[in-house]
Amino acid sequence: MSAVEALTPDQVVDTDRYPLADPDSPEAQAVVDRARRELAEVGCTVLPDFVRPSLRGTLREECAGFAPLAHFDVETVNVYNIALDADLPEDHPGRRTFERGNAFVARDRIPAGSLISVLYSDPAFQRFVARCFDLPRLHELADPLSGLVLNVVEPGREHPWHFDTNEFTVSMLTQDAEGGGEFEYCPNIRSARDEHIDDVRAVLDGQGGRLTRRLPLRPGDLQLFRGRYSLHRVSPVRGATARHSAIFAYSERPGVIGSVSRTRQLFGRVLPAHLAAETVRGDALLD
Repeated sequence: MSAVEALTPDQVVDTDRYPLADPDSPEAQAVVDRARRELAEVGCTVLPDFVRPSLRGTLREECAGFAPLAHFDVETVNVYNIALDADLPEDHPGRRTFERGNAFVARDRIPAGSLISVLYSDPAFQRFVARCFDLPRLHELADPLSGLVLNVVEPGREHPWHFDTNEFTVSMLTQDAEGGGEFEYCPNIRSARDEHIDDVRAVLDGQGGRLTRRLPLRPGDLQLFRGRYSLHRVSPVRGATARHSAIFAYSERPGVIGSVSRTRQLFGRVLPAHLAAETVRGDALLD
């Protein structure tokens, strides 16, 4: 076992600022209170230097080491990740298409001893994230590919405007791009009851400045985000360095596995677990 594999979550996380093992402490409660407030107000919160600064280099090197295992497949998509020939009105934003050029390293190709794996499976980390989202409990995805992934955006590529399938997203930048690669989002641009089509169209037309925010992120920062209701993207990456970010996928219910079509789209393959699973929807939104 290497020194990195031997690290515990308390050694990975700056526990002075984020005391995962002491959730009732004033310090922990202050972090949770701020996260809940910001998530309610703008749909996003950032916990800076969540990973100890001394481990930033290890975090970057580990993820850069398995980034070449990502499934690369540039595809044409829309913001809802639905069929491009869906029966929609002519001026519907779902008819607008983009090239999705980001790629994903699947969970079964991420070493179990890596820093992001140590965090993802740690019960104290899961409880902390659940408290920040004001949820009673979170479960790791049962999906063998999409539970924990590394998102890779190579120079010249982008992750275009989209909504997430999950109501909440947990991510961490592990390597910044030389230029571009900015996280941009439109807080709570839609709700479970209203798609707010006009606002989405305005953003795609480049006229949504009042609705859009840019979020500065650094490697090791933990980002909590309500991506189902907030349109968001990673802008085109410039320079010679790819942008890498870990995505920690959890669900409010156990046993969640992605659909066959979406899994094949993201990873280029499916496993027997995907063929046997059924996807349960919690709302009637387009995606």
